[in-house]
Amino acid sequence: MNKKAFKKIYTKINQITKATCSLKADNVGYEELAIVDGRLAQVVKIMGNEITLQVFAGTEGIPTNGEVMFLGHPPTLRIGPDIEGRFLNAYGDPIDGGPELTGEEVEIGGPSVNPVRREQPSQLIATGIAGIDLNNTLVTGQKIPFFADPDQPFNQIMALVALRTDADKIILAGMGLSNDDYLFYKNTFENAGSLDRIIAFINTTEDPPVERLIVPDMALSTAEYYASEKKQKVLVLLTDMTLYADALSIVSNRMDQIPSKDSMPGSLYSDLAKIYEKAVQFPDGGSITIIAVTTLSGGDITHAIPDNTGYITEGQLFLRRDTDIGKVIVDPFRSLSRLKQLVIGKQTREDHPQVMNTAVRLYADAANARTKQENGFDLTNYDERALKFARDYTEELLAVDVNIKIDEMLDTGWRLMAKYFSKNEVGIREDLVNKYWPEVKK
Repeated sequence: MNKKAFKKIYTKINQITKATCSLKADNVGYEELAIVDGRLAQVVKIMGNEITLQVFAGTEGIPTNGEVMFLGHPPTLRIGPDIEGRFLNAYGDPIDGGPELTGEEVEIGGPSVNPVRREQPSQLIATGIAGIDLNNTLVTGQKIPFFADPDQPFNQIMALVALRTDADKIILAGMGLSNDDYLFYKNTFENAGSLDRIIAFINTTEDPPVERLIVPDMALSTAEYYASEKKQKVLVLLTDMTLYADALSIVSNRMDQIPSKDSMPGSLYSDLAKIYEKAVQFPDGGSITIIAVTTLSGGDITHAIPDNTGYITEGQLFLRRDTDIGKVIVDPFRSLSRLKQLVIGKQTREDHPQVMNTAVRLYADAANARTKQENGFDLTNYDERALKFARDYTEELLAVDVNIKIDEMLDTGWRLMAKYFSKNEVGIREDLVNKYWPEVKK
């Protein structure tokens, strides 16, 4: 039976902007899909019987008498065993040359999990990156962004996180990726032999920007399937949420909505929260952990996108290039995981909290020494040792290319402290010093 034959076709479009069109129609639902003059569109506003659709491929060339047919359902995705290891576009269609997807048809973009079905996140999720695992430990069910300047290698770092993290499934949502970045992800995952646990939804710079708005929903609906139905530990990587927000702004401006701060739509907070609140720890073991990238415009942390993100998420990981060693590090002063206390010293070694805090304090002492040096003041012997410690600490623990287990991170921290300081200077509990302090030749 041809269902399309029974669907009403509208041929009078009242208004057309660069990204949207409006018409009068009945019995239409919010987020319902439609075909406008052969192009896929989605309902974004309903005022009585006045319906506004965002046209993903843009509206150029659509006539006012173009045919509009509503499909009667929101976007869907087929999820089955053959989706694993696949690279798909914003609509869930293969872009890797493989076969079409089969399996269960799942609606995307649904609500987040009911709070009574959630459990407090409490399971360690290790990434192998010391700047995260040692100082800003993550837990399953957490939501946290990388804040990074656009010229930093955040996609390479996200790929490292994907390969190193202990997770059953990695879902990549790439929004506005260059073709080079897309191929980098694809080649990296293939060469590492990790495709069987990776599913990627990709929107490139050559695709319409508005298509980015579907990508997180596609990724998170897939994550919910594996976390809820298969009880798996799922990590979702979202890059770049700034480009996602820019696409929101395009649609909002074309709908003549009054912009809020930094030309962003007034709904930015709720639009971002709808995505980030999909992070969840289920009582029966499945979980969704979200790590995102939010690029900063000119390093501006007060821009509406990072500003709203900071309110929603449980901390942030701040990337910066360290001039002393010439590598990108996870900045210990500007990074924070608000849930790390749930696991450090409990699911990690007992000395974790004290090593973490002491090393950062000594790193701060080095920063003060550097300020003294830059202002022409003489350095004390302690200052000199603090500066040497900070360089080694940066090279061996903060740099994102360091890939070691958490116990080795702690041992490295002890070794560096013992190399440059006395037991009394570090101020760590005596029982821990007696147990872990190494013998180091200075």
